[in-house]
Amino acid sequence: MGSQGEKKDLYGVSLSPRLIYLITKGEATVENFPEKSFEILQIIEAAVRAEISLIQIREKQIPARFVYELTEKAARLTRNSQTKLLVNDRADISFSANADGVPLTSLSLSAETIRRNFPKDFIVGVSTHALAEADLAKRCGADFVTFSPIFQSPNKGEPLSLDELKKVCARLKSFPVVALGGVDETNYREVLQIADGFAAVRFLNDETNLRKLKW
Repeated sequence: MGSQGEKKDLYGVSLSPRLIYLITKGEATVENFPEKSFEILQIIEAAVRAEISLIQIREKQIPARFVYELTEKAARLTRNSQTKLLVNDRADISFSANADGVPLTSLSLSAETIRRNFPKDFIVGVSTHALAEADLAKRCGADFVTFSPIFQSPNKGEPLSLDELKKVCARLKSFPVVALGGVDETNYREVLQIADGFAAVRFLNDETNLRKLKW
């Protein structure tokens, strides 16, 4: 897999010691937006204090204008910090609200398309679930991939296992691979022995856990 010294830098996001990636819970709706947006901004502020590498705003139940409003406020919290802010599947909103990049899914525009049409330092992540998908994302210009689900996670299908994670990391070598799916306080250190980092929803949306993270 190579040493940490060989790992790629994501435009100011240090890969030393690891990429820690917080994904918001997706609980915001039109009805509860004032309350939930306040909660999201609180956890983002805590994540910045904890020097979390990446934060993804992943709020699929609210319209674009609410996502923009939330992102713009969140970007003020992450600006001038080492934490980079991404907006799920919405490169347009991310760019216009002064965030740092976008995570893409299999239904999104390709990483290659985003790379051609956005600034060079715009961070592009790709969600992958198989070795071939991860390899393709690398070749298409992504900056990193998430690989999931590693462990049992609600509504995410059968876990792929740490062995499969090892294969992907070995194949992609110095390209950043972030483990996702069921990563929590019981297993994240084990994951960090293999991958460049981990992403989590439940585990990282907890200020106490953010303060206690050690690797």
